[in-house]
Amino acid sequence: MSNESRPAFGLFLYFGAILMLGMYFTFAAVQGEYGLFRRAEVVAANEDLSAELARLDSRIEEMANKTARLSDDFLDLDLLDQQARDVLGLVRVDEFVLR
Repeated sequence: MSNESRPAFGLFLYFGAILMLGMYFTFAAVQGEYGLFRRAEVVAANEDLSAELARLDSRIEEMANKTARLSDDFLDLDLLDQQARDVLGLVRVDEFVLR
């Protein structure tokens, strides 16, 4: 009779193990290597890298345009003058340089 009056210890052990497994899988789903927080970090990094890629693509297009304008087939005299002034420090005879 004493065995029927108190709950079985095995039942508590079973529900305890189920509870611990549920808590473990919940923790892993939220903060694990493939969890929700890691996914949010990956999405944010992806957005940053996409913005960086767009910036670099526009920079590449700009440099390709300048390269084409300085090629032998097409010579932009204004760009050549600007580059000669910036890179070589050249000035025309009729200009004054203030430093």
